[in-house]
Amino acid sequence: MAQKVTPGTAPEGPCPCYVYKVVLLGSMAVGKSSLAYRYVKNYFREMPATVGCSFFTQTLNLDEVTIMFEIWDTAGQEKYESVCHLYYRGAHAALLVYDITNKKTLSRAKLWLEELEKSFLPNEIVIALVGNKADLADKREVTTKEGEEFARTKGLLFLETSAKSNHQVNDVFMAIAQELLRREKEKPPNPSPHGRSTVNLTESKERTGCC
Repeated sequence: MAQKVTPGTAPEGPCPCYVYKVVLLGSMAVGKSSLAYRYVKNYFREMPATVGCSFFTQTLNLDEVTIMFEIWDTAGQEKYESVCHLYYRGAHAALLVYDITNKKTLSRAKLWLEELEKSFLPNEIVIALVGNKADLADKREVTTKEGEEFARTKGLLFLETSAKSNHQVNDVFMAIAQELLRREKEKPPNPSPHGRSTVNLTESKERTGCC
């Protein structure tokens, strides 16, 4: 799934390191860039419309592993939709972001899910449905139950967030990290010629590099 660096080779210390590509998809003005900026910089900014794609990195140090997220924030304008597939190619996780005050953006998130289902095999990518702008609950058009129910039927992670108030922004990325690591642990080890179990680092979809 991801490039794993064996213990002792990462410059930060002995923990193994995984590099995961995460892509943010959704309509224009749902707050994708603000979510990424809040997570990486812990600061809220009203971000201008993304042109093409923006790129962020964030390192997450857990007890036994280090995770480096490569975060690709895609443009929400329709004129960029035809090239978005270039940005989510090879992704390990995706955030489908909608605005809880705009029901049309949930419909668009559902269309993005259909596109991902065409490009990835089942369980090949971790997907989270994210209802952003929870700080504007008084203007809500999409209920929490509606988001939860759709996510449940599709087997998606689900959280409502607010980049502005920093509500559950870290939580959604942590949920993704935990699910990715759970899947790593479920991968069967490959027997070595000496009878010991090793991790296969040469699968075609694995990324190179380390954090």
